Amino acid sequence: MFSPEGPTLRELAVQALSSVEHGYDLLAPKFDHTPFRTPDAVLDAVASALKESGPYEDGLDLCCGTGAGAEVLATVCQGSVTGVDFSAGMLAQARRRTRPAGPPVSWVRADARALPFTGAFDLVVSFGAFGHFLPRELPGLFAQVRTVLRPGGCFAFPVLAPPRPSSPAFWTLLGFDAVMRVRNALWRPPFVMYYRAFRLGEVRRELERAGFRVDLRALTGFGTRSDGSPRVRMVEARRTDP
Repeated sequence: MFSPEGPTLRELAVQALSSVEHGYDLLAPKFDHTPFRTPDAVLDAVASALKESGPYEDGLDLCCGTGAGAEVLATVCQGSVTGVDFSAGMLAQARRRTRPAGPPVSWVRADARALPFTGAFDLVVSFGAFGHFLPRELPGLFAQVRTVLRPGGCFAFPVLAPPRPSSPAFWTLLGFDAVMRVRNALWRPPFVMYYRAFRLGEVRRELERAGFRVDLRALTGFGTRSDGSPRVRMVEARRTDP
């Protein structure tokens, strides 16, 4: 599951007993060697899909981590790229990345639930961060994204189809979420990371309530499930205005 360059079991245990912010500060130097990082294949597929609807001027990578999503933005944005995260350790790693020539990139430490921007971006992306938000936080999170987008701006992120109950992955994720709930009931500060809390139907409803027009685009390179549904989709939510 982890490469030799990734964190040890002890390091993961220390992270899991920390707050989300401090845990990711600890994990940051080895984060890119864990399965928590969005695979390059998904990043590339999202970049290709966004090129079809772009180009865009200014882009924001929401909960940017070590900055892999900023590289997606750099391929479709002509003005500037900004990464925002509340982990100082992750931002430090992002600043160390070697990047090809392209739009200027800046890094901002902030909470996604209280973004320090207004009408500053044409495109917002996010990769693998939504398990850190409880369902009740989605309305506020999506309202923040709408606030930072210019009229007609786009909020895009990939969503993987959930595993079937017949799949070992289903029970692995169910077990992980159960362990996290027990941990948070017994230990403080809480560590919010629930893989099964971000359900596409609920997400779509909350985006529409927040003032987005939502389209789902199949990322066809990942194939389909046995019922013909895509294995990976990209949510493309456009800010609507009166």
